[in-house]
Amino acid sequence: MPLRIEKAKVIGFCSGVRRAIDIVEKAAREHGKLETLGAIVHNQPVLDKLSSIGVSIAGGVDEIKGNLVATSAHGLSPRIEQEIKARHIDIIDTTCPFVHRAQIAARRLARAGFFVIVYGDLSHPEVKGVLGWAGSNSLATLDERAATGLKPLPHRLGILSQTTQVPAHFNEFARGLIEHTLSKDSELRIVDTICHDIRKRQAQALKLAGRVDLMLVIGGHDSANTGRLVQLCSEVTETRLIETAREIQASWLKGKGHIGIASGASTAQETIDEVISRLELVA
Repeated sequence: MPLRIEKAKVIGFCSGVRRAIDIVEKAAREHGKLETLGAIVHNQPVLDKLSSIGVSIAGGVDEIKGNLVATSAHGLSPRIEQEIKARHIDIIDTTCPFVHRAQIAARRLARAGFFVIVYGDLSHPEVKGVLGWAGSNSLATLDERAATGLKPLPHRLGILSQTTQVPAHFNEFARGLIEHTLSKDSELRIVDTICHDIRKRQAQALKLAGRVDLMLVIGGHDSANTGRLVQLCSEVTETRLIETAREIQASWLKGKGHIGIASGASTAQETIDEVISRLELVA
């Protein structure tokens, strides 16, 4: 049976990742080397390529060795930014514009007197940064009970999302807060901060998953947006997460005539091409 391989329409780097990588590559060429505070993106092949041109990763502010550091595309909290500047270290900002928009939204809500609730994973650097912009009257959670269980429940709640969350899940979360607070004389303000690219990427991957025998989602094993693609596609068809072509197993393809390919927002086209070549070889 000839193998048919079909790519999702939205695939490869998103604009925010492409912008961040361009900035870092240019700076590394100009300075001969460059440190980033944390991984600029969660994709090992991309990090390996950057390492080959002199880009290294500082795990924290105390690990920065030089007088210049680039942020990750996930952004920083104001406190970390101030700590870096206090050490007379210059900052190259590669924050994704959609992440920066979420940061500004969090700050505006906090300044307007709202308790800020971020629908997102507290362990993710983007969410940590957004919380920093919101200040102390804020929390991040994926469980509405953590918000509705606040004692006392703030009368003014501002709700926004990690940029890579699933829109339907965010809507459900916000709906739960609305239902809980509707009779408590509360004011809610909901700001849509989910990235447009992520919306399209998820929708296209889901559409493709509905007509294939197997989905391969290419991306970092610790990439949040890639993980959500895997979660969504798995609800429709058999789905595998791979970071490189080397992870493909021939047994996955037995009895499969139509393979769908999707990718996380920080997956390079080069990696996607290698996966397709590998599929054609082992089929």
